[in-house]
Amino acid sequence: MLYMIQLNVDADAWDSVMSSYSQDDMRAMFAHMENLNDELTAAGEMVEARGLGGPSLAKTVRAGSDGKPQVTDGPAMKGPILAGYWVVDVKSEERAYEIAARASACPGPGGEPGNDPVEVHPVPDDPTV
Repeated sequence: MLYMIQLNVDADAWDSVMSSYSQDDMRAMFAHMENLNDELTAAGEMVEARGLGGPSLAKTVRAGSDGKPQVTDGPAMKGPILAGYWVVDVKSEERAYEIAARASACPGPGGEPGNDPVEVHPVPDDPTV
């Protein structure tokens, strides 16, 4: 079954969160994520994974009355924004939870596990479910 596992960060806190990481902290974070990605790939569970840019890179698009895109800078709403995600194909919901826990334990500033909340979304075969 497919699952989307996603990390969210509060848009207003993005810059302060990112600036709290030293270069060593960043290297540890990236190494943790690369190891997780490598393990998922080796197990044949990886479909796709991406880290995303912060809110300063986001654009919000709405259709104008003429149907043309109306583009504004920044996220559509205040609050959490998607910072990164994995789409995995695993045999059970429990396995998706194990992967999410590994992502949650990514080292944060100072090298301690962040234990940040990670969302797990099933991707149903039938999109009307």
